[in-house]
Amino acid sequence: MFSSIVVGILGFYYCSLETNASHLGPPHLYGPDIALDKDIVEFGCKVIHLTTAEPILLQLFKQGDRSKVLAFHTSLDGSPAAFPMVVRYTTHEGYLECVASVQNNSLIRPTVSRPHYLKVVEPVKGATLAVQSGAVEFFEGKILVLRCNVTSGNHISYSWLLDDQPLPASAFHHAHQELFISRTRPEHSGNYACVATNQLNDTKVYTAASPEVLITIKEFVSNPDISYAINKENSQNYSAWVTCKSSRGTLPITFSLYNRATLVVNEKTVEKHYATFTIPLVLNHHLGWLQCQAENGDRTAYSEWMALQVVSVGGPVTLRYECITGEDFSVTNVRFYCKAAKGTHPRFQWFLNGTLLEQDTWPFNVLFHQPAEQSVLLLPVDRRSTGTYHCEVSDLFDNTTVIQSEKMYLHKEVVNRLSSVVVAVVFSCFGLVLTCVFTCCCAGVIFIFFYLFYISLLLFLRWNQRKMETMVLAYEDDLDLEEYRENADILTAAGINDFDLGSMASTDEWPETVGIKELNTEC
Repeated sequence: MFSSIVVGILGFYYCSLETNASHLGPPHLYGPDIALDKDIVEFGCKVIHLTTAEPILLQLFKQGDRSKVLAFHTSLDGSPAAFPMVVRYTTHEGYLECVASVQNNSLIRPTVSRPHYLKVVEPVKGATLAVQSGAVEFFEGKILVLRCNVTSGNHISYSWLLDDQPLPASAFHHAHQELFISRTRPEHSGNYACVATNQLNDTKVYTAASPEVLITIKEFVSNPDISYAINKENSQNYSAWVTCKSSRGTLPITFSLYNRATLVVNEKTVEKHYATFTIPLVLNHHLGWLQCQAENGDRTAYSEWMALQVVSVGGPVTLRYECITGEDFSVTNVRFYCKAAKGTHPRFQWFLNGTLLEQDTWPFNVLFHQPAEQSVLLLPVDRRSTGTYHCEVSDLFDNTTVIQSEKMYLHKEVVNRLSSVVVAVVFSCFGLVLTCVFTCCCAGVIFIFFYLFYISLLLFLRWNQRKMETMVLAYEDDLDLEEYRENADILTAAGINDFDLGSMASTDEWPETVGIKELNTEC
């Protein structure tokens, strides 16, 4: 009984404490939302719905860390607390909260304000650029990673410059303070710099630009092209000038010339995209297969294999032509083709009435493909092109031997005149058509003749049939019917069954039977 009374008294006591604690309302924390690092700012905290007269302790904490008091104030009469302090980025940025508690009464629970976020801006300083990928000079295709570092600052945005021009974000991958290019190209070379920026509201903007860093991206040397020209040193000695040329590649480039696996001449390192090698040459002999090699530090590029063989021009020289017709089937242009029987480096010359035609001679179009197997002369068919044509072929490197083709005469009326073969073919086809038409007409006439004969014969037979019918009727009229009746009894006595009715023909069928026989007799 006594224990029940004690428990009731204690329960009533604790309920009274809970009722008193509820009178300490939550505090309200207020102050700036953003501040500059090391600036002095002031926060305020006030308890709402304060019902106790005891002193109230107001403390400022960073949310989640009650071990360090940032500021405190004791309110004796419920007046709001002021927390002036020097803010630091590392200490004060984040969510702050104010905790209110009764100083001399630990039985009343403390209350906490809603969190208030404070952004502390530290001005950016000391921007530098670091090449994370390694070397500042390398060949294309590798990765480039640049990082913009600052000595101080927060809430920073970064921009990148190449040769003082902003980099387009679509062409590069920006990852905050890093610039990442996955596959570099020569056009990515240049002076790189980064600019770090932060700001306090819209009033103060702080920037720091890094010193420029030169990035050089070398270009691979391309596969070289190989060609050669022939030089006549004297009447018997010749040499080949072999040229190796690459269209791209960072200089200097080292060129070398090989005959199969043998290095022909010493390598040449030049500050240009081509090199020329001189080697002795023997005409009309195969001197092997040549290949150029080019290298500029990272890899070696190879040309196609080229046969080194120079054959002198030899005859005969053939000249042929090809006609080009227009919409009205008349010849409008003529192509002449000139070709020598042999020769690797021929030089072609065209002549009209013994006069040399130059390449820009109007209205002729001389296609000089040198060296080439043949040359083409394109000319219009009119009065200006009338004349005698021929071509001459000589060696490109030596004009001592000249071979001339046959001559051809060109005239507009002659070209557009039909040949005897064409005329013969046309007239033969025309005669064949006339023969077919004549044969068909004769066949039609014969058919019509036989058809009319057949119709006439049928009409004649029909007329003959009618005539026979008339004769039969006349014969019946001349008979003595009395005698016929007297003999009727004899026929009756004899009996109809004694006659072979199957062998008898009716008077209606008899004339037709005679007509068919006559028709068959006539056939």
